[in-house]
Amino acid sequence: MFWFCGILAGLLVSAADIFLLTRERKASVCIHAVLRDTVLTVLSALAVMQYGLKIVGLFHTELHGALYPLKFFALVLGIGVVGLFARSIIEGVITFARTAPKHKAGAMAARIVSTVFFALGTAAFTGTLWGKDTFGDMTPDQMLINLNSPIEGTSTEVMDTLFTGPVLQTAFLTAVFCLFVFSPRKIQYCLHEKKHTVFSGLARRIVSFILAVVVLAGGVTFGVQKFQLQKLYAAYMSASPYIEDNFVDPTADKLKFPKKKRNLIHIYLESMENSYFSKELGGYMEENLMPDLAELSKDGYNFSHLADGFGGPPWTSGGHWSVASMVNMGTGLPMKVPVDGNAYGAENNFLPGAIALGDILKEQGYEQTVMFGADANFGGLNFYYTSHGNFNIIDWRGAKERGLIPEDYSVWWGYEDDKLYEFAKQELTRLSETGKPFHFCMETADTHFPDGYQVPGMPTPYESPYANVILYSQEQTVKFVRWIQQQPFYENTTIVLIGDHMSMDQKFFEGFDPNYKRTTFNLILNPAPNVRNISDSRLHNRDWANFDMFPTMLASIGVEIEGNRLGIGTNLFSDEQTLFERDGIDTVNAELEKRSNFYNENILVPRKK
Repeated sequence: MFWFCGILAGLLVSAADIFLLTRERKASVCIHAVLRDTVLTVLSALAVMQYGLKIVGLFHTELHGALYPLKFFALVLGIGVVGLFARSIIEGVITFARTAPKHKAGAMAARIVSTVFFALGTAAFTGTLWGKDTFGDMTPDQMLINLNSPIEGTSTEVMDTLFTGPVLQTAFLTAVFCLFVFSPRKIQYCLHEKKHTVFSGLARRIVSFILAVVVLAGGVTFGVQKFQLQKLYAAYMSASPYIEDNFVDPTADKLKFPKKKRNLIHIYLESMENSYFSKELGGYMEENLMPDLAELSKDGYNFSHLADGFGGPPWTSGGHWSVASMVNMGTGLPMKVPVDGNAYGAENNFLPGAIALGDILKEQGYEQTVMFGADANFGGLNFYYTSHGNFNIIDWRGAKERGLIPEDYSVWWGYEDDKLYEFAKQELTRLSETGKPFHFCMETADTHFPDGYQVPGMPTPYESPYANVILYSQEQTVKFVRWIQQQPFYENTTIVLIGDHMSMDQKFFEGFDPNYKRTTFNLILNPAPNVRNISDSRLHNRDWANFDMFPTMLASIGVEIEGNRLGIGTNLFSDEQTLFERDGIDTVNAELEKRSNFYNENILVPRKK
């Protein structure tokens, strides 16, 4: 079927050649045209598929689906048509004659409208392809929240791919379209010394408009389908009482702190997931990329979805990117699409109705610091940590203000994790000397997509740059934790290590078995004595989400929680079922995608006094 479709397309091209371009239709001439056109178009199509499209297993049609022969047919036919058109111009069969351009308002308006439609449609196509290739399965809620939040501090590498990708592609294709739509020339077909106008100015305007509308409709449809924008209906129109029905307000009367308050160190590990472990440990790699974290985990508690091996939380609606992950773990709530003018990137307007971990610990007299190697303005995180706990923020800008890095220093998202760990040691030493309990939070960045940040001189044992970054990053994390464990304050300190979300590095995960369940890494070290002696059943075969870490972290520093639930999260050290375990992961995610009137009226607005 594959070869039949290719040869059939070649024969159709040959027929067009004979009837449109061949002046002498002798049998020998026609046979020559058939052989030439069929062979050349089929071979050209195969070359494009092999070297341009880089199709693996070119002739193994069973690998490419039922439509593969038809796609081959279309490619051969397309190449043949382009070839015939080029020959027609070279041989003078098709000529371009200049005509007096019409500058009537209607004609000019039609050209401008067509250009705008074409540019918008092309931007939709190229932007969607870039977004999927760069961010993977970015959902509507994430996209809308990001559009409503500051983008300051975004990695220059990501922004570079935006401008060299969809922006440049759209500009180029639109420029080519303009050459066509604004051209003053008409197309003439000449055969047997007779010229016929086949494409006048009016025909060009009509074709341009039709093409522009098709591109616009196709681009919008493509974007809607790829980004599942139909789910926006759920975000705005379909209401669910799920959050309200399962919400436990984290007020002070539900919490009992120990007399001697424990310190909390919370480290968000950028894109650190369990798939980086070897297969025998629950990962997907043939060779373990996180040997140091595996060894460190022997001293702590890992909440796994597996019966044996490393596991953790899966993809969760409203919690699968960095800022959302912090909101989930800090408030026990998902991050939902803002409504009625509310936004996350505004002062005093970042979930003003929520009671966060920072709020609770501030009331208990904790000294609090958050550190980033990036700019805390990104996604409005500066507003989040300021309004929920009045954290001391040391980010890329803060490091420059303190003289930790030169004023003009900028690599990756700001400065590399090696420096972040050194600065964190200084800050932890200061916090331990304040005489107050402290809450120290930080987020790494070197393992962010694309490919991570390769520190100069780091070992590179693997072909994959990302694999090398993962190996080096986890080693540096463990060195930092080992340093903490040697400090006098560690005896009364709990450390929480957790991947903020699954990696968005698309290239690294090409070819992964879709049935493999990717989850983020988690580890709690040195929790309070009252939660250490837990049964194995609480650590394994657990289905949980990032928002469950909110009560879990409080429990890990010895806080007794009435009912073991806060926000919509569940204390994983307890015997209580999580929402994922009680209602099922798919059901919970589906409900969280819907509009929550309770969330809009109580979390996105300040609390009523």
